[in-house]
Amino acid sequence: MTKAEPRFDITLAGEINLDILLYGFPEELPLENELLASGCCVTLGSSSAITAHNLSVLGSKVGFITRVGRDDFGTIAMGRLNAAGVDLSRVTESKSYATGLTMVLPHPESRHILTYPGSMAEMAFEHLDLDYLASSRHFHLSSFFLHRALVPRIPELFRILKSKGLTISCDTNDDPQDRWGETFPEALPYVDILMPNEREACKMARTTDFEEAVRRLSAQVPLLVVKMGSKGAMAVRDGGRVHSLPLSVDVVDPLGAGDTFNAGFLYQYVRGADLKTCLDRMHIVGVYYALHTVPDQRVRLRVDPHLGGVRDLFYTYDYLH
Repeated sequence: MTKAEPRFDITLAGEINLDILLYGFPEELPLENELLASGCCVTLGSSSAITAHNLSVLGSKVGFITRVGRDDFGTIAMGRLNAAGVDLSRVTESKSYATGLTMVLPHPESRHILTYPGSMAEMAFEHLDLDYLASSRHFHLSSFFLHRALVPRIPELFRILKSKGLTISCDTNDDPQDRWGETFPEALPYVDILMPNEREACKMARTTDFEEAVRRLSAQVPLLVVKMGSKGAMAVRDGGRVHSLPLSVDVVDPLGAGDTFNAGFLYQYVRGADLKTCLDRMHIVGVYYALHTVPDQRVRLRVDPHLGGVRDLFYTYDYLH
């Protein structure tokens, strides 16, 4: 008997919130002064939701489980995922917490990020429909350490999904408590693709030497994909390395670009593409996302012929701003 085709290409379980971006503030904020922003943007936030949204826009069939509060923030965020074609049929609602919210103050070389976790920290193993998550080729988890109620059972979740034949990717993002432990070591053996940036790779490998971090992590997972900012990205598998250089663009706002890098890579990965193709697509969609700025301003772009293939993706994103 022929095995039934999976319902989804990729399923995700994770956090959802809106991001409010306020531009033009100094890095050192004085107390008791009313400061005026030079620009404001409200957009879909959270690593999991951005990745789910962008995978769906690219053309993947995506199922997403999250937990929202009974409030307008949740309604707006869910509406943007729904408009992108993400299946939300297994989302649960919290009676105790509001939907999470993040305030971002971008600066030229850094940013302040202030987050109210809300319902994202309440989502637990019991809120997940495992058959739904398993009806896919691949499962992705972002923000490992933000899922406070789920963290104790993430290794179990990964084990069950692996037993169903799914491949698994994980982008831990930052650990707000800077511990980089908990159940992560127990979950790592089930991960097929680990997707940190340089800082996160060093943190989870417990070393300040990036090359040593790559050596340690690539020995623990089949495929390590590291996002390296202006230096591009690197994939390490079976001791071999594949590099992809960044495209030449004037970045306006990198917020969410890392999650979009993930979406570009995974979109190609589940289609069976080679690593170079996965990395190149990762850069194309990632930098295109980073070209966005506050409303009513033009994108600053040095034209690159590779960007033409994702023009429709850009216009789809535009409504978020």
